[in-house]
Amino acid sequence: MQKPPALVLPGAVQLRIKNSQSSTGERLSQTKSMVLPEAETLQKPINRHRRNQSQHNSDVSVGLQPVLKGEYLNKAKIAEGGKKLRKNWTSTWVVLCSNQLLFYKESKQEAVSNLKPGGKPDGVDLNGAVIEWTKEKSSRKNVIQITTPTGHEFLLQADHFPTISKWHDAIKKAVDSLSSGSGGQSCGRVALHRSNSTECLSRPTCESSKPKPKETKSEHRRSIMFKLNYSASDSADKNGVKNRLKKFISRRPSMKTLQEKGIIKDRVFGCHMLTLCDREKTTVPKFVKLCVEEVEKRGLEADGIYRVSGNLAIIQKLRFLVDQEEELDLGDSQWEDIHVITGALKMFFRELPEPLFPFRFFDLFVETIKIKEPTQKVQAMKKLIHQLPKPNHNTMKLLFHHLRRVLTKSQKNLMSTQGVSIVFGPTLMWPEFESGNMEVNMVYQNQIVECILIGCVEIFGPADK
Repeated sequence: MQKPPALVLPGAVQLRIKNSQSSTGERLSQTKSMVLPEAETLQKPINRHRRNQSQHNSDVSVGLQPVLKGEYLNKAKIAEGGKKLRKNWTSTWVVLCSNQLLFYKESKQEAVSNLKPGGKPDGVDLNGAVIEWTKEKSSRKNVIQITTPTGHEFLLQADHFPTISKWHDAIKKAVDSLSSGSGGQSCGRVALHRSNSTECLSRPTCESSKPKPKETKSEHRRSIMFKLNYSASDSADKNGVKNRLKKFISRRPSMKTLQEKGIIKDRVFGCHMLTLCDREKTTVPKFVKLCVEEVEKRGLEADGIYRVSGNLAIIQKLRFLVDQEEELDLGDSQWEDIHVITGALKMFFRELPEPLFPFRFFDLFVETIKIKEPTQKVQAMKKLIHQLPKPNHNTMKLLFHHLRRVLTKSQKNLMSTQGVSIVFGPTLMWPEFESGNMEVNMVYQNQIVECILIGCVEIFGPADK
């Protein structure tokens, strides 16, 4: 027997009477189905095949219509439940719906998730969320921050400002819509199908499913309070660390106290010439005297003396011992290589805070070397050198007389006046501020040392025995 058509009543419970033939006669059955279709749209009855399929799937399947279509953005999750996370930027396919933000690894995943209701992407519930621009949380440009009431924090970034601005405005609009009570559940949701239903009931409009404004405001207030408490605790921790550091620094003993206790010993390398000589009660640093004596004892004929570099590791070891110990034996077997001693002597002069030729005399020496007449040049150089502080003058006298003795063995060590000048020019003098041409200054430095070497006896007088 042919089934009569179903009786359809818009906006009310639909009633269908089924007639079936059995051995006892006709039987009348009524079935009520509570199904929510789209607003003002009736859904077609579901056939038997679809009924079985709905039983096989999850009890309730929900679809979302995107408010802003997917686009690749850079995403980083920096906090979860109020706990800070390590920032890790990843390129993510982002889709904005009316009440949440969905994250997919790639655009293909969105299509697969739409076909398979069981696969759910990562998402952010925008209800009660706060969105704002930020520069403090990342060194990148064009970054927005999303903070949820549950303490989750996300950063979104795009290289082009119009792109991220579009997303900022869209997300803010969605958040404001939810806060004002016009959001709630998405109007774009498809009908909810109950597994045992074969009939449908017209779904209430979005206005009937609006969240209560009081609840939305309370959640928004909670999110703001959470953010304030979180930032307050964070600043309190920072202030506590600052206070502890201040107390530690204030309790730290002075340099003088540490030196008196022997914890910190006075350095030789890097110490000002006047300070070092005053501490040692001499006008020539002891280490300079030791090096000169050792070189003259066994190194005057060494090939390339002062030009050849020694082993830097051994030189640093010698430097450390000089800074720590008062007595030093340069004749020990570990200093067998004479180039280690000459390298340490050059390092001593290079690390002086103020060079052997003081800063205030640099321009005067440069003007003196420009004098054309040789005798007049030497006399002007002598007059200038005798104006130097006594430790500088006496150390210079000892060093230049020593270099003159090195040059007397030039046939053995293959060192010339020009060669020694090139080595010691930038080692003994340099300007306080590099205002001019470095190459020109280096030429003048070499010429000044060469001039003093040639007129050493006339400038300083005979060497001390």
